Amino acid sequence: MASSRDETCRRSVRRVSSLKTVVSSAVVAGFGAGLSLIVAIGAQNAFVLRQGLRKEHVGAIVAVCVASDILLICAGTGGLDQIGRAASWALPVMRWLGVGFLLVYGAISLSRAWKDQSLVDQSERTGASRWSIVLTAVALTWLNPHVYLDTVLLLGSLAVSHRPSQWWFAVGAMCASCVWFPVLGYGARWLRPLFASPRAWRVLDVVIAVVMWGIAASLIW
Repeated sequence: MASSRDETCRRSVRRVSSLKTVVSSAVVAGFGAGLSLIVAIGAQNAFVLRQGLRKEHVGAIVAVCVASDILLICAGTGGLDQIGRAASWALPVMRWLGVGFLLVYGAISLSRAWKDQSLVDQSERTGASRWSIVLTAVALTWLNPHVYLDTVLLLGSLAVSHRPSQWWFAVGAMCASCVWFPVLGYGARWLRPLFASPRAWRVLDVVIAVVMWGIAASLIW
């Protein structure tokens, strides 16, 4: 009887250990996949970087980006990717809305490049309002079809491949967003000495314009 109980205990321990291994591997895989998708230079990251350099409503922007990623990852993991494939009209609509917004924002960035800009004390300048910055962050996130292709379709498909631990994979991907955006937004201040001159700001705004227009061109073609 004692040996039977010991064997049952050993089996339980092995099952728990195996479950922990599966869960941890799913979380690590989700973190790596999520980080690899969001670290690439894009419209959203360029905007977060610029506002981080200006120290302008960084917390609100980071909150929008993280919350949006969490919602999109949950949608993909929960099977919204299948609905997206069925609604074939949705992505083209989002694509052209995104193209229009990116072209306009790129033009705004290029126009800023012709102005003298430098980092000055927050009290010495008046920046954009919090709501306009938040709405821009929302638009850059939700009007970009690549967000749906990467975060919903691709991450959703990868999460499903990790069944029955797909939600642990999703947790790992969410953690990647929770780490990346605060690091990008608040870590940008370490680059402030580099952007003390107007020339550095011109280069940044030209790069942002090129990135925006490049993404728009990729959406068109």
